[in-house]
Amino acid sequence: MPTQNQIRNPVEWAWEQLKHTGHAMETTAHTVEGAWEGRDAAAPVVRRIHAADIGDALARGVKDFAACRTDVVFLCLIYPVAGLLISRMATAYGMVALIFPLISGFALVGPLFGLGLYEMSRRRERGIATGWADAFAVVRAPAIGAIVVLGALLLALLCLWLFAAHLIYIATLGPEPPISATAFARDVLTTPAGWTMIAVGCGVGFVFALVAMVISVVSFPLLLDRDVGVGTAIATSIRAVRTNPGPMAMWGLIVAAALVIGAIPLLVGLAIVLPVLGHATWHLYRKVVG
Repeated sequence: MPTQNQIRNPVEWAWEQLKHTGHAMETTAHTVEGAWEGRDAAAPVVRRIHAADIGDALARGVKDFAACRTDVVFLCLIYPVAGLLISRMATAYGMVALIFPLISGFALVGPLFGLGLYEMSRRRERGIATGWADAFAVVRAPAIGAIVVLGALLLALLCLWLFAAHLIYIATLGPEPPISATAFARDVLTTPAGWTMIAVGCGVGFVFALVAMVISVVSFPLLLDRDVGVGTAIATSIRAVRTNPGPMAMWGLIVAAALVIGAIPLLVGLAIVLPVLGHATWHLYRKVVG
């Protein structure tokens, strides 16, 4: 008996997506244990790239953003909104000193939150129609267990950075929390202790950012593309940086500068900066990993 296709309403579509996601999460629970060793035995090949390849990856990222502009802006608006809410909560609970570490620390976990953008670029590369809902297809990736483990590592790195930032604040400006954001800004910008906090904080933050970039610059796109395991993904990312120190340093500076520019107008610019960087990261992966 022939079947007829039927247009589903949004409730039916959402219910189907929830069922798929629930199944994927069940699968994840069974795959996390073996996340360090993937099923893909072929070792990824790392290519040597040049500065022109960084520019081309960015250009392709801009093209992907232009093609999916409405979808990715809708998805990425959550980041500036979440950032503003976190800043508001930090102020309300007397944690003004942690606002900047929280915002700057987003760069440490940015590769994790770019997964949906990598998936959209991957689909466009294959000529598959892409919409915002396709970003959630990452939960059905074969290496989802490894993705979860690597994401947990980056989140742990973020927690360590916040702890280090808190210790730096205590060692320079004292254990008492600032009475207001204005008083904190005055202490930071006009006192020797505040200048010391800035210098030490930037130095320590650079080390954390460098570690995060080295272990994750191509790890998440690789895990989305191939089931290689966390160990292989991190090792490949380290080899990519070691093989291309100049271009990767250039990429890191571009990411840092773009995030600063996007954060200046009350974080609103991140709704544009993040999708461009996310799409560009996928194309950078394609250039670096054979």
